Amino acid sequence: MKHLLALLICTGLSFNALSQKPVKPSSADILHKLQKLQVLGSVLYVAAHPDDENTRMISHFANDRHCHTTYLSLTRGDGGQNLVGTEIRELLGAIRTQELLMARQTDGGNQRFTRANDFGYSKHPNETLQLWNKEDVLSDVIWTIRKTRPDIIINRFDHRSPGRTHGHHTSSAMLSVEAFDLVGSRDVAKTQLDLVDAWQPERLFFNTSWWFYGSRAKFAEADKSNMLSVDVGTFYPTKGKSNNEIASESRSMHKSQGFGSTGTRGSEIEYLELIKGSLPQDDPLGGIDISWSRIPGGSPIGALLATLEADFNHNNPSASVPALLEAYQMICSLDSDGFWVPMKKKEVEELLLSLTGTFVEAVADHYVASPGNSIPIYVEAINRSDAPIHLKSIRFPMSEQDTALNMQLAHNKRHNFTRALNIPAASAYTSPYWLKDEGSLGMYRVDDQELIGVPEPTAGIQMEFVLDIMGTEIPYSTTVVFKRNDPVKGEVYRPFEIAPPVFLQIDQEVYICSGGESKSVQVIVKNNASSLKGKVSLKVPAGWAYEPKSIEVSLDKQGAEALAAFTIIPPSAGDVGEVHAEFDMQGEDKTYDYSATIIEYDHIPTQTILKPATAKIVNIDLARSGDRVAYINGAGDKIPESLRQVGYEVVELQEENINAAALAEFDAVIMGIRAYNVSDRIQFYHDALMEYVHDGGTLLVQYNTSRRLKLDNIGPYPIKLSRDRVTVEEAEMRMLAPDHAALNAPNKITKADFDGWVQERGLYFSDEWDDQYTPLLSSNDPGEPPRDGGLLVTQYGKGHYIYSGYSWFRQLPAGVPGAYRLFVNLISLGSTAEHPTSGGQDE
Repeated sequence: MKHLLALLICTGLSFNALSQKPVKPSSADILHKLQKLQVLGSVLYVAAHPDDENTRMISHFANDRHCHTTYLSLTRGDGGQNLVGTEIRELLGAIRTQELLMARQTDGGNQRFTRANDFGYSKHPNETLQLWNKEDVLSDVIWTIRKTRPDIIINRFDHRSPGRTHGHHTSSAMLSVEAFDLVGSRDVAKTQLDLVDAWQPERLFFNTSWWFYGSRAKFAEADKSNMLSVDVGTFYPTKGKSNNEIASESRSMHKSQGFGSTGTRGSEIEYLELIKGSLPQDDPLGGIDISWSRIPGGSPIGALLATLEADFNHNNPSASVPALLEAYQMICSLDSDGFWVPMKKKEVEELLLSLTGTFVEAVADHYVASPGNSIPIYVEAINRSDAPIHLKSIRFPMSEQDTALNMQLAHNKRHNFTRALNIPAASAYTSPYWLKDEGSLGMYRVDDQELIGVPEPTAGIQMEFVLDIMGTEIPYSTTVVFKRNDPVKGEVYRPFEIAPPVFLQIDQEVYICSGGESKSVQVIVKNNASSLKGKVSLKVPAGWAYEPKSIEVSLDKQGAEALAAFTIIPPSAGDVGEVHAEFDMQGEDKTYDYSATIIEYDHIPTQTILKPATAKIVNIDLARSGDRVAYINGAGDKIPESLRQVGYEVVELQEENINAAALAEFDAVIMGIRAYNVSDRIQFYHDALMEYVHDGGTLLVQYNTSRRLKLDNIGPYPIKLSRDRVTVEEAEMRMLAPDHAALNAPNKITKADFDGWVQERGLYFSDEWDDQYTPLLSSNDPGEPPRDGGLLVTQYGKGHYIYSGYSWFRQLPAGVPGAYRLFVNLISLGSTAEHPTSGGQDE
């Protein structure tokens, strides 16, 4: 697709830095901002992951109570599954970060994080807090409380029930409770006090519900004397929506997790159990002054803003500008408290832009720039009100370039001019800040205290400008973005990025070499500068070799690409390592080695993730049987690419083409992860799959969740899925049927094949199955009974049906050698079961 690339700076219509798209508020939206301006109350909601938050409560406090409402998600959700694509781990965390930001844009809340990494499902907070490094995450929670100064904190989970739910969930509540008692002390996290003040919230609640009691009946009988009930079903006439409808729209932003939600209307009660502090009579914020009176000298400001709201003219919002400027000058004269005064000052500045319809935009001819480049900027400025406004100056602080203008912005008259922006040679590249330095399994590494908890990477370029509005000069700062025109979608925005002059993209994430075979490695070289000349080379581990030693590349146009093809030769013995691509720029004593992963979905802003240009190389002893397999995609995974690496012809079938005759052409058929959860059409072709098996085919069904199955039974004989999982990736593996062909041919499976697995053994094992199935493997987490339902095989007619909850979708893309060997055995059953290898031992 050809992009019309542009830098964009939007102001005047409150600029939305989350999606890089200008928000265009209606009069009703402006009135809501004016109402929020009058409330000085803060609420912090705490949980573990994206999608844990109760969006009804967040929307209630943000929109009904007009409070500064923040959701603290301790993690970015890296360890979850992905229903919209194939990204997992840190790439999924980047997606879920943006989904949270879009959710907050929808429900009016704010977003914060800690450095905790979602390392996968955890069954107990003891494990969680050990891997997270409890003291560091506790410090981050304290930091968030001091940064957001909540009057009340609300926990999503119960701190008193370790082991009952996800260990991350319980840990989030435990840390919040502990932080509540520590955050007000100046003897705790002392280094933070150079940047923030100590702060003591008034109350801590647990947002309980019938779910935590086991049933609605039990909750109805529970003692609620220590609880408050909150009706969150408010209808907002100016929005035309109920609070619950807004909350459902917000929750539906968690698309990667399949959390689409249908809105409801009418009264709905939420319950808050008091954990710390005094119980108010009927209002969670009861007895707390959340008016301007809490600021010394603030009462007159509150009175003025109340009058301004009463006099607000929906048909002429700019009539409120003189009174709001008076309020602004009063706020500027206050002694800053370090929180409310600067926050409300900024809210007034943004509101003045909304009232006057002022819009300032800057457009460049490309969406990406490299340090040292010069970019032409085409600026447009317009004032769509009768208020006298002058654009005094613009400034790009990155390059310390100032332009004095003193340009009068007459009513509804567009002004255009051009400036050149020079990107300094020392400019940092744009990429998620929490991924720049290598962390640990449970923690991201972020050394800059001010960055800890910030949702997004810092902006690539800021533009500052000064407006004179009716004689009052006000400074503004906004983020540079890019926009393009899409023939179908129209105006589409994307963050502007500063990138290295060259990207190196290795064409595969993993290369599997079997039997000493060499592999072709292709490196795509992309030019981000005006011109590019240099050499591409590889680095490989000791024992490996590659040829040629380097390839010269010359590109004369920004955005142009070239292909550098190498051959890697493995050592004679098995080995696992990394191949690393590098570019030596001609005329520079510098080597570049960045790859760029572009994440692009309609519901979130486009993101570029910079990582070293590496790929995993694996040399294994692998035999396979069969050549042609069919893959029926489910929620999204990279198994097809992995199988192609070991020589299979993989055909990804479209659902409308699935029938018994089409399936008969394949040696095996593989169902993608959660196919029986996400495919509405599967009920129509399931019988064809069973017929394929009965006639002699091999069908491998990867994990599906126990809820939302499209069919009551997914196998030829009864099988029931559960929530059983084995989260410890090093958990002992036991062979229950060591003589079975699947464990012996064409590859002899031993305990060594279960070394080096990542994140987990598996999930959503079966816990009930017909006697026709043979369980092949058993494993379990410490202290739990054996989980035998992770790999079930049965012969049905002439063929074989396999259900596996083991996490092939993680292991194969990670290049785990033993996972390849066993997976190949499973899809080879059609040809090996008739000739099983005898004498298999559980070695």
